[in-house]
Parts: sequence; structure tokens; C-alpha cells
Amino acid sequence: QVQLVESGGGLVQTGGSLRLSCAASGTIFSINLMAWYRQAPGKQREFVAAITSGGTTNYADSVKGRFTISRDNAKNTVYLQMNSLKPEDTAVYYCKVISTAYIYWGQGTQVTVSS
Repeated sequence: QVQLVESGGGLVQTGGSLRLSCAASGTIFSINLMAWYRQAPGKQREFVAAITSGGTTNYADSVKGRFTISRDNAKNTVYLQMNSLKPEDTAVYYCKVISTAYIYWGQGTQVTVSS
């Protein structure tokens, strides 16, 4: 059984920072990519950031310069450092892991940015 455990969400004020973590446990033979998505109420889930096992990163235009994705391959953990947060960043954030055979999703963690 594979499980993705997310943590780090919470309530912050505009301009504040949060660091999200997503740890993968269970049998995963290899991880090709780890990513973060988010979904606000009434909207579709959207891409936020991704990182390959080799360290190549990609970001949505809305978070470039503010968010940083990183990973610890030894711990099968991906992080999302979020700085200069805005109310429009408010959403449930989901971790996504793509292995050579399967795609896994975390349970989601709530991020709320107050005005």
C-alpha cells in the first residue's frame, strides 16, 4: 500500500509564508516526478509546481518567483515553500507522485490566506 501524507497547511495573513510537506510511504519502485496541485472552492484543480527526480522544476505562472518546490529523494518527500502569499492562493493543496507504473494523490491540506 502506498500512502502520501501531507502536512504544513494552515491560516496565514497576506504576505506570510508556509511550507508544505508530502511524504510517500509504502512500496514505490521509482519516482519519476513529484508535483503540487491546488483546488479552490467552485474551481477545477490546477497545476502549481513539479520537480523530477533529477531536479528539473516547473511552475505555474501565478506562483513563479514566490513558490519553490524541492525534494528529498532519500525520504521520498517533496516540499513546497510558499512565500508572499496572496488571498488567491487559498485552496486545498494536493501532492501528486508519478512512478513508473502508477499515479498517486495525497489527501490534501488546506491553505487559507486572509486579507
